[in-house]
Amino acid sequence: MTRYCFVLLAAACATSPAPQTKKEPEVAGKSIESTDLDRAADPCGDFFQFANGAWRAANPIPASMQRWSRRWQAGEVNKERLRDILEELSKGHWPGGSIEQQVGDHYASCMDQAAVDAAGVKPLAALFAEIDAMQNAADVQKMIRRLHDLGVPVPFGFASFTDQHQPTRTIAQVFASGLGLPDRDYYVKTEPRFVEAREKYRAHVQRALELAGRPAPKDSADAIFALETRLAQNSLDNVALRDPHNTDHLMPFAELAKSSPHIDWNAYFDSAHLGRPDINVTEPKFVAEVDHELQTLPMPAWRAYLSWQLLDSASPWLAKPFEDEWFAFNQTYLNGVKEMKPRATRCAENADALLGEALGRKYVERYFPPAAKARMTELVRNELAALKEIIRGLAWMGPETKKKALEKLATFNPKIGYPDKWKDYSSVKISRPSLWANEEAGRRFNVDDDRAQIGKPTDRGRWGMTPPTSNAYYNPLLNEIVFPAGILQPPMFDLANVDAVNYGSIGCVIGHEISHGFDDQGAQFDALGRLENWWTEKDLQEFRKRTQCVVDQFEGYFIEPGIHHNGKLVLGESIGDLAGARIAYRAYMKSLEGKPRPPNVDGFTPEQQFFVAWGQARGDAIRPETQRLMVQSDPHPIAKFRVIGPLSNLPEFQQAFSCKADAPMVRNPRCDVW
Repeated sequence: MTRYCFVLLAAACATSPAPQTKKEPEVAGKSIESTDLDRAADPCGDFFQFANGAWRAANPIPASMQRWSRRWQAGEVNKERLRDILEELSKGHWPGGSIEQQVGDHYASCMDQAAVDAAGVKPLAALFAEIDAMQNAADVQKMIRRLHDLGVPVPFGFASFTDQHQPTRTIAQVFASGLGLPDRDYYVKTEPRFVEAREKYRAHVQRALELAGRPAPKDSADAIFALETRLAQNSLDNVALRDPHNTDHLMPFAELAKSSPHIDWNAYFDSAHLGRPDINVTEPKFVAEVDHELQTLPMPAWRAYLSWQLLDSASPWLAKPFEDEWFAFNQTYLNGVKEMKPRATRCAENADALLGEALGRKYVERYFPPAAKARMTELVRNELAALKEIIRGLAWMGPETKKKALEKLATFNPKIGYPDKWKDYSSVKISRPSLWANEEAGRRFNVDDDRAQIGKPTDRGRWGMTPPTSNAYYNPLLNEIVFPAGILQPPMFDLANVDAVNYGSIGCVIGHEISHGFDDQGAQFDALGRLENWWTEKDLQEFRKRTQCVVDQFEGYFIEPGIHHNGKLVLGESIGDLAGARIAYRAYMKSLEGKPRPPNVDGFTPEQQFFVAWGQARGDAIRPETQRLMVQSDPHPIAKFRVIGPLSNLPEFQQAFSCKADAPMVRNPRCDVW
């Protein structure tokens, strides 16, 4: 990415632009947000502060948010748009089973706070009664199946999965789940912050059980925590989970049944209306522990654990005391959030989670015109071409590996905006009287919809995010890059933006997702999406050496004394940011060939505008509590290091901002992967 040397900061840079002696040409389009800049900061010293420090100073994190920036603000605007759609539909009279009726009535039931509060915990009464009636391991397993039907994946999870060795087919997957704390390290690490979290969690569980009127809440909380600790001790940590070979244990049904004989897998698959497909077990040691617990855990502990997991899953949509208790631990304690979002926003989020493609159709109709999809398609095409050039020019990669890399690049499948075929929600029974009844109906639909894929050829048209989602992803098994309409909104993308800004913001996201196909995980999958090595040994060793540079770089980034990023945990995302910026910049430079040079804007060259756009797109302010949580369990670095980390490795950035060789934003030696 590019660097900028502002006229007023000439002393901090090797050279500075000549003073403006005449008015700059008018710019045909929106450019960077000049008022967001902290012009007192040195772009060569701390580009994160320079790019939008003024905006962060003037716009503190709202009490209801974990982080804040123009991009996160835009995400909340998206939810306001969904709210407006939902409020409009909730006031209409629609045919039963239509998407208008479903999303409108669900929203109306969610907004009826008085009815939700009056119901208290009664919506769970029948399920609690079933749990209380459990007498033996067979009853426990029946209840586990009931909870799985409702999308409560405890004590293990079960879902469809694209076969890593034959991606044209969809199989079943059993995975570790059922923990109430963010990840396994919260149960086993001895640092004071984890010890404190454990005590806070036990108290939270006890309070929630007391609110629900469950028996012996303190003893139950102790039993729940003891069980979850044993499950955690038999789980992989977040770094180990990043290696797909560690979670690759494909087996026929008979082997699964033999390896965990006390789990009635025949009853499970019959209940799920499934045949006997092949299964991938991500963590056999974890499943063995569940098998052991079914033999040894006393029945009162099972009743307590399953009651708690059900209550925890339902609490955000129960009466206010349950909602408040859930929020106090999960948002206030773990993330530092001071207050809940308005109920209308939370109800819009819930509708998106349960009926996402139904609501998404309405969103796309209003907020994602065909011209936006066409422009994004062009940007993606240009960036794929840019990476093709980069791969061909790599001095460290041999011809055999290059050939395979280019074959993989040629099979990339971009998905932009929304699915070509929408899900059919007509079978979902939604009505106004009960929010929890609607919650159950939506959850059952999504579980059944997922299970219906098992044993069938892989449906490459399915999406893993809803259209209004402000995010993007890469799926190595399908070799696809996906950009929902929700992220293709200002400030990340705007048809009115000059090219420098679109390439510097959404362009870097495009490059980021493309490069995931070649990060430490994606590079292990071939052009057909198979978990198969396509590297020569020499090239693979060189690739690992280069990625270790990125690991070491991020290990040195501290969020506070004693707490720093885990370089291996954030490696994939950090490779993505580094390569994404390089790919987007190359594509932007290629787009300028044969055209008049774009004008400077407020003293910034086009190259500088590109990099400022990236800094402004990623310039989140993040609460300290959320940063601690991210460093422990999130594969994404915090925003500051997502900005300065990749840019400090790019010669183009140093050149654009005329940074001296010893400036903080110039790393020596540089990390260079793609």
